[in-house]
Amino acid sequence: MIENYLQVLEESLHKKMGVLEKIEEANQRQEEILKQEPVSEEAFDETIEEKGAFIDELNKLDEGFENLYENIREQLTSGREKYKVQIASIQKLITRVTEKSVSIQTQEARNKALAEAYFANRKQELQKGRRSSKAAMDYYRNMSQSQINMPQFMDRKK
Repeated sequence: MIENYLQVLEESLHKKMGVLEKIEEANQRQEEILKQEPVSEEAFDETIEEKGAFIDELNKLDEGFENLYENIREQLTSGREKYKVQIASIQKLITRVTEKSVSIQTQEARNKALAEAYFANRKQELQKGRRSSKAAMDYYRNMSQSQINMPQFMDRKK
């Protein structure tokens, strides 16, 4: 019976690895989007939503894995030698999952820096646009309020 539980734990880790690979692909797309000129904010938002769904799935897998592991922890520790091969396989998968998670965190940090640079640049552009708009509005206001007298003399020569 415990062999079945160990098999489920292993399958859970394989699914988690698949989800992590999908997150990694989404991160790569996100990086490409942020490096493009002009940046497609819609595509960027779509990748964020896509990654959010993957993260929710990942959290469910983690929760299920932890709950199942808690249920069989006693039996695993007492029969460690009996399940040695399956435990080693699960440990290898956990190592791979951890390595993939670290890789994704590195990607996330790079993407965060790219996004911050993009949004800082966008903010500067907006501020520059506001200043230009304000200057134009001030000029218009000043010109409409000024009392410019039109020339009073006309040349009557024909």
